[in-house]
Amino acid sequence: MSTRQVSNRNDPVIESRDQLLAPMIKGEKPREAWRIGTEHEKLVYCDSDHHAPSYDEKGGIRDLLMAMTDYGWEPVLETGPDGTKNVIAMSGSDGAISLEPAGQLELSGAPLENLHQTCAETGRHLDQVKAIGAKTGKGFLGLGMWPDKRRDELPIMPKGRYKIMLSHMPRVGSMGLDMMLRTCTIQVNLDYSSEADMVQKFRTSLALQPLATALFANSPFLEGKPNGYLSYRSHIWSDTDPHRTGMLPFVFEDGFGYDRYVEYMLDVPMYFVYRDGKYIDAAGLSFRDFLDGKLSVLPGERPIASDWVDHLSTAFPEVRLKSFLEMRGADGGPWNKICALPAFWVGLLYDQGALDAAWNLVKDWNMDGREALRAAVPKLGLDAPVPGGGTLKDIAAEVLAISRSGLNARARLNSAGDNESGFLSPLDEIVASGKVPAQRLLDKYNGEWGGDISRVYEESF
Repeated sequence: MSTRQVSNRNDPVIESRDQLLAPMIKGEKPREAWRIGTEHEKLVYCDSDHHAPSYDEKGGIRDLLMAMTDYGWEPVLETGPDGTKNVIAMSGSDGAISLEPAGQLELSGAPLENLHQTCAETGRHLDQVKAIGAKTGKGFLGLGMWPDKRRDELPIMPKGRYKIMLSHMPRVGSMGLDMMLRTCTIQVNLDYSSEADMVQKFRTSLALQPLATALFANSPFLEGKPNGYLSYRSHIWSDTDPHRTGMLPFVFEDGFGYDRYVEYMLDVPMYFVYRDGKYIDAAGLSFRDFLDGKLSVLPGERPIASDWVDHLSTAFPEVRLKSFLEMRGADGGPWNKICALPAFWVGLLYDQGALDAAWNLVKDWNMDGREALRAAVPKLGLDAPVPGGGTLKDIAAEVLAISRSGLNARARLNSAGDNESGFLSPLDEIVASGKVPAQRLLDKYNGEWGGDISRVYEESF
């Protein structure tokens, strides 16, 4: 989740519709300026007993963050309610390292030109945290959610927005706290050249997001036992907050564009307003009221540009639009899977021929079928039925072939002369075997692990 670093009191007050459209319009870039941003989270545990370290304990999350200064990272501070300044993120040339609510560690990578750079960035980060972990007795799990921890066993990080969200989540869904405290994901952020390009990419990626969920399904355990799902993380989103999640049917309607997305976001209830380094609780209130100066927690005050940018970060659909598109369907995973997700989406969306082919594959799906697929995939994975007949397994190889064709057409080579298509190899293996990562973990649990969930910590990264 986003980490605020400064108050923007000098931002202009929002007085027109154009200012609400501005972040999306400013996101338009010519093809040569398109970049790849990859975010990935990991679970942190103590080697000695596998507990999730707290922020304050010796060798805990704060100390882990500060150890990143050895690699040139700079601390980002947030002032708590008691005036204490807490390190809540690190900033560096590879992007930002931030904290999820229960101490999950996230790298929000820098915007990069090609997948070779993306994978090198991921490798640097994992080498750094592994080195720090070896010194501090910490390990890292690449999974979609905690396999063995109850909510009450997990720490809470001292970030202002999380306190507000943790209080609000139980009011709107039964699993929002699980989303915040127990899950990890991989996300990819990609650019668009125009409103029409955004629309085609949004529709295509939203329709195919369940395939990404299936290929990266990696959360089959809950509190030490199989949970009946392949991606329990994805299932959690089904009852987190219906106002800000889901498949967004309006994206597929005629006339969809920036303005329609603005309308959607104006209907998404607020979480907070950030003022002078502090988060003001506005959970459940209306941004429309804020525009009219009628927000109860800031009576008479109207939003500034950064308030709208903040608000855009508080919706969590399967694909999210800000000044770029975010692909949000994948569980957390190990190193080679991290590199495979941006490869999958870059291949499909950054070459026009591939994008057209991918859209042609899904454009005739109706909304009921898309919703049914999204509902089925957390439990069934590649066996989930697709609209019109067949399963995700039946179309997966074709979609990967389209993605590969897009990567081949991009022809971005490394020093050895290889293009980016090799990063799809882990997904080829999944489709060929028919087994997603969660199914391989379940095979181990029911086989060589003998039902001992602690063996999952041997998987690590």
